Amino acid sequence: MREEIIIQSAAGIGAVILAGIAVFQILLLFGAPWGEYSWGGKYRGVLPRVHRWMCLPAAILLILMAFVLLVHTDILAADLFPTGILVWVMTIFLGINTLGNAASRSRGERLVMTPLSGICLLSCLLAAIFE
Repeated sequence: MREEIIIQSAAGIGAVILAGIAVFQILLLFGAPWGEYSWGGKYRGVLPRVHRWMCLPAAILLILMAFVLLVHTDILAADLFPTGILVWVMTIFLGINTLGNAASRSRGERLVMTPLSGICLLSCLLAAIFE
């Protein structure tokens, strides 16, 4: 019981962060001047149009990842599909993403996105191992 509460808490935190980053992506899409926190900090201010449109699939993917994490840990009840392999794929993706953020030339991306991605990585890893 205690283990389940810990795993669900971690998954909830990870899902909230993933949803928050999805909102960040939507704000970038609509022209928020935070380009230095994405795309390796290559663009300061508002992202170029092509890159802004790439934020839409990123936001959708992040919301789907949050949903899978919540379903996998039984926070949301939905037996639509098996989530075990998806959580492992998400864990690997977030591991690579965290390393990429940590290696970014952008100080903002390293300081903000690396810890957020790392927390999501740990959330997925806990869910993958203990569920």
